[in-house]
Amino acid sequence: MVATGTTSRPQGASRRPSPPGTRRFKVPGPRALLIALGLVLLTAGTVWALYGSDWFRVERVSTSGTRVLTPAEVERVAAVPVGAPLLSVDTDAIEARLRAALPRIDSVDVVRSWPHGIGLKVTERRPVLLLQNGGKFDEVDAGAVRFATVTTPPPGVPRLVLDAAASPSLRRFDTERLLDAAVGVTGELPEKIAQDVRVVRITSFDSITLELGKGRSVFWGSGEDGPAKARVLTALMKATPKAGHFDVSAPTAPASSGS
Repeated sequence: MVATGTTSRPQGASRRPSPPGTRRFKVPGPRALLIALGLVLLTAGTVWALYGSDWFRVERVSTSGTRVLTPAEVERVAAVPVGAPLLSVDTDAIEARLRAALPRIDSVDVVRSWPHGIGLKVTERRPVLLLQNGGKFDEVDAGAVRFATVTTPPPGVPRLVLDAAASPSLRRFDTERLLDAAVGVTGELPEKIAQDVRVVRITSFDSITLELGKGRSVFWGSGEDGPAKARVLTALMKATPKAGHFDVSAPTAPASSGS
């Protein structure tokens, strides 16, 4: 029998491909719709819990690490918005306020203490020298920063005396450079010797003298070669414990004298 014009598609033959650039739209199934709805609800619930509910709001502020400053003083400057959502608190702004208003603060870490607290972890500057300012004293830290003025000098902190007004070195090195040099010297000293320093006296950039307890003194010279001078001074004091004056300005040729 002869075929009549139409041919049937063989079973299993592939369909004609769609024209280029055409996409077939697939309707999401019920499972996918339920998952998407669940994610939306979860996100909305989380946002509400963090910002709209009373579950995560600031109820208390705590301060740690203060030595001279009081927690109340720090918290007053910090001005943490009690009652605000914990997540909305601008910790960077709080840190900036504290550092600007309280120069005694060297660093501060503002942390969220879930679910209801803000913690202020303060590190205060420590004075290594006192610079007399009229009847008061400027406290100077290890970075040569003058951070506070006090009427009563803290115990154990040496006084810095700048007698360099007539020194030619001021043409090259101003007072701040001399202050840096003095701070550098105190940082190089072994702890036992540093605790005995009463006065750091500078008459020029290359003339720094340390006045110790019991009338002893150390001529340090310039602020250069600090580690070598510190080692030599330690050895010299052990070798001549009854000496009253030590000279380490040239660490390769130290000297001691007096009793």
